[in-house]
Amino acid sequence: MADKFKIHTSYKERKKQHRVTVRNITWGSGVTEGVPFSWSLLRPSFWGAWSAIAVLFLVVTLLPYGAILCLGRMLGRLMHKLLKGRRYVVSTNLKLAFPEKSEEDRAALEKRIFENAGMAIFETGIAWFWPDWRIKRRLIIDPEELRKARELGAQDTRTIAFTCHMVTLEIGARLYALAIKPGIGVYRSSDHPVWEYIQVKGRLRSNLALVDRTDVRSMVKAVMKGFPIWYAPDQDYGITSSVFVPLFGVKNACTVTGLHDLARIKGVKVQPFWLIREKGGYRLRVLDPLDNFPTEDEVADTLRGNQIVEQMILSAPEQYLWMHRRFKTAPEGEAPRYPKIG
Repeated sequence: MADKFKIHTSYKERKKQHRVTVRNITWGSGVTEGVPFSWSLLRPSFWGAWSAIAVLFLVVTLLPYGAILCLGRMLGRLMHKLLKGRRYVVSTNLKLAFPEKSEEDRAALEKRIFENAGMAIFETGIAWFWPDWRIKRRLIIDPEELRKARELGAQDTRTIAFTCHMVTLEIGARLYALAIKPGIGVYRSSDHPVWEYIQVKGRLRSNLALVDRTDVRSMVKAVMKGFPIWYAPDQDYGITSSVFVPLFGVKNACTVTGLHDLARIKGVKVQPFWLIREKGGYRLRVLDPLDNFPTEDEVADTLRGNQIVEQMILSAPEQYLWMHRRFKTAPEGEAPRYPKIG
């Protein structure tokens, strides 16, 4: 049997570091409104991270937009050649999700996925470092969708901005805040203190706060404040608080029930939104809030959420984050879906 691929082993071995955060609005212990700068972040062991951030900043601030994307495509092609483990994950995901596609079509899509992943690295820098005026120039949105979304935001409605992990999600959250209303993001904190500092600072450039994805109590408090909260329940977090429902070609995709659970808060509206890259800019899609949601059936609601995620992904399948093991948790007795991952 071939050697197994290792995914993020360095992060598994790294000791979790406690974050020093700023919290003023008492939204809950898991809500982050900022990470203060510490001189300890300048230790020599962190110089590599700062150098990478400096390069990212210079590329996205000094180069023309077209050159940034071209450089990203080149980086993505290099990633496709070098990252065998991630290539295996993407290939497996596409086989599971689209069994009806030919091998040639899936291989072509795989290459485009890596090109988009490379562009996304620099687009993260765009989301974190571009001034408002520059990033707003790239916004494309249907006027009627914008009008309805702004009306909902002006009413201070408790809103779950329901999305998925498109590679443009960082820009999507920033443009939603600038065009419609600032809100709160659900995120996974970084183990690396420098990346955590930059990540939080960048994501809060146009938004109010971030809430840890494991802190449900703080999520509830944030929703009840009347600000939009970005929520993407399309990753596999294990069987806890999840159910098995179809997603594309996978009959039993382990899916967290968080969308159903949060929507049960009184007065909450679930508003699907996502962002895709188009020629010359980014199209922000903001749909009407879901009717008759939630119901008393968490399985039916979670399935409905997956069906909407499918709609989002199919609008630009090459721009979805296929590099994570979306189908890693299988029902008991079913063979592993990623047998080469160690």
